[in-house]
Amino acid sequence: MYSLEQLKIFVAVCETGSFSAAARQLKRAQSGVSQAIANLEIAIDKTLFSRDKNIPSLTPHGEALLPIAKSILHQQQYFDHKVESLAKGDEYELVIAIDESVINDQLMKVISSLANQFPITEFEIITTSTFDVEELVRTGVAHIGIIYVNGELKSDMDFFTLGHARFLTIASPQHPLSALPLVCEADLKAHRQCVHRSAQKKELWFSYKISPTAWYANTHMSLIELVKNNIGWAVVPELLAHQQIQEGHVISLPVSHEYDGWLTVVGCLVSRSHASGPVLESVINLLKGYCMLNKHWIIKQ
Repeated sequence: MYSLEQLKIFVAVCETGSFSAAARQLKRAQSGVSQAIANLEIAIDKTLFSRDKNIPSLTPHGEALLPIAKSILHQQQYFDHKVESLAKGDEYELVIAIDESVINDQLMKVISSLANQFPITEFEIITTSTFDVEELVRTGVAHIGIIYVNGELKSDMDFFTLGHARFLTIASPQHPLSALPLVCEADLKAHRQCVHRSAQKKELWFSYKISPTAWYANTHMSLIELVKNNIGWAVVPELLAHQQIQEGHVISLPVSHEYDGWLTVVGCLVSRSHASGPVLESVINLLKGYCMLNKHWIIKQ
C-alpha cells in the first residue's frame, strides 16, 4: 500500500525536475528519494518515471496519476488545517450580511484579508436591503450585518457605529425637476418617485414614498437605472450615484430641505445567537479599524 509520504516525494520530483533537486527540497538523501519512488511504483504496480535519461520524465501512467496525487496531498493539508482550526476553536463558517449599497472595493478588501488568516473557515457574504440584513442577524442566519441605522435600540443584538453615508436626490437630465434652480418637497410630490423597498415591503426612513405615484426596487442600483430611464426621481447613496453624475446620466437635485444631501449612520449588527470566536472577533476588529480609517461612505469634496 502506498503512503502519503511517497506521494509527497513523487510530486516533489515532478515539480523540481529531478531526484536530487527533490532530495534537497525535502532535506533527504537522494537514495531515500529514489527508494521511495521505487516502493511507490511497486505498491501501485505501475512505472511512474522513465529512467532512460539522466533527467527523469513521467510515463503516461505517471502523467495520469500526478494530478490525483496532488489532489490527495491537498486534501491531507486541508485535513491538517481543519484539525488545527478545531484545536484553536476557530468557527467552521461565518455569514456576513451587508446592505447592497454599502459594499465597496475597500470593504471587500478588508473582509478578503481574512482568507489567509482563517483558511478553513467558510465565509458567506449576503448582499440585500438593510431590513433584510437586520432580520438575518436577528434570526441567527448571519453572524454579523452592516446596515443603515434608524436610531432604534437593538436590544436583541449588539451594535457599533462604522461611519456615515450621504444620500442624494437624483433625476434624469431630461426630467422636469432638473430645470428647477431649487427643488422643494411640493415639487418632488408632483412627480413619480422611485422608492427603495425591501422584500418585506419596508422603506428606508429617509427615502420613503412621498409622491402619489411610485415605482419600487429593492436595490439602489436598480433605482439609479430607473432614474436614468426618466421613470422618476429617487434618493440614492452618493457612492453609487457619483460616477453616473460625473458622466451626466443623472443629476443631483438642489433640494431645499437637504441641499447637501442626507447623512445617515452606517452601523454593524452582531448576532447573539452565536458564540463569539476568533473569526468573528477578527471581523469585528477589522471593521472597527476600517471605520477609523474611513469614517464616511461619502465622496470627499
